Amino acid sequence: MRPLKRLVILGLLAFFGVAPAKAGFRSPESLIRNVYAYYGNGAAELSRGLPRDPETARQFFDPGLRHAWTAPRDQPYDFLVQSPTWKLGPVSTAILRKQFDKTYVVVSFDNHGLAITLNFIVVNGPDGWLISDVESPHDSLRLFLDQFRR
Repeated sequence: MRPLKRLVILGLLAFFGVAPAKAGFRSPESLIRNVYAYYGNGAAELSRGLPRDPETARQFFDPGLRHAWTAPRDQPYDFLVQSPTWKLGPVSTAILRKQFDKTYVVVSFDNHGLAITLNFIVVNGPDGWLISDVESPHDSLRLFLDQFRR
């Protein structure tokens, strides 16, 4: 394409407000990897667990779970690692099933040598993949957050 023609097309696209798609998670696996990136041993901002601020909630959770994630609470442990502290081993993911608009993802890892398995229920919306709920063998994230709300 000739440079002048390319410039005219880009100018028209910019004028009419056509913008690239918003950044979001393109796959359930990418969403999970980004959640657990906050539970590492690296930089301080990436080692405190998933932040509870509205921006992070909007990036990771569906609208029904965002408010619960940011609300003040007195929880005894971090539900996403099933412990108040963490030293995680490798995180593995596997798609368990796809059912209507939901995808169930099994996530397994070791925390301080203890095997942890969680089921993430994720949905694909206009902004990419978001967490709808997380289930442990005896609880769900929604119920956990509601139980320990102040």
